[in-house]
Amino acid sequence: FGRFASSLHSSSSTNNLAEKVLANPQWPPEWPFSAEDFSRMDEEDDAVFYNDPRLVYHIDDFAVAALTEHYAKHFEEGDDVLDICSSWVSHFPEDFKGGNVVGLGMNEYELSQNKQIDSFVVKDLNEEPVLPFEDNSFDKVTCVVSIDYLNKPLEVVKEIGRVLRPGGVCMLSMSNRCFPTKAFQIWLQTSDLEHIFIAGSFFHYSGMFDAPKCDDISPNPGRSDPMYIVSAVAK
Repeated sequence: FGRFASSLHSSSSTNNLAEKVLANPQWPPEWPFSAEDFSRMDEEDDAVFYNDPRLVYHIDDFAVAALTEHYAKHFEEGDDVLDICSSWVSHFPEDFKGGNVVGLGMNEYELSQNKQIDSFVVKDLNEEPVLPFEDNSFDKVTCVVSIDYLNKPLEVVKEIGRVLRPGGVCMLSMSNRCFPTKAFQIWLQTSDLEHIFIAGSFFHYSGMFDAPKCDDISPNPGRSDPMYIVSAVAK
């Protein structure tokens, strides 16, 4: 599997490789990434790239439905939810009755069209990886197919750990699509299974979460977009 082959090797005999990647990961003793790993082909101001609204899905309808179904199983009525890297839709269940539901993203118009959130914040987390919320503010934090665009992901995940209440859950959903000029370098050089390991490592090295896990909710393996949820519970 490339760079993280030794870390993933223990999973190679299982049927569902995706879900086993984080079952017994061999974490390097220290943070294994360099600043270059999180560089991008296009380092122009992200505000320029995200200036034009994109009112489209970034995964296919089958993957969207699988993600919404996953949320339905794990969201609880009254949950305070933060959706980071948010846009015009958060893929939450239509009947979800949340408490304080907030979107944080880059495009004001997209966020203004999101009917699934109560309020929104326009913020570039690559410019300043700080979430503008008090400690212990949310029960769930979601991030839909966007963790690969954050050039300071460890800092952001630490912030997620800070704003989550103890026992709260962060869910990072991932597929195999991206804007390649804006995804960080190591993402483009690695496989879907390695992406799971990389995302899980952010939780591990943050020191603020229990052991991460992966749920493979891909609706039609090989026929539609894959969908993986890497999640962890805040300490």
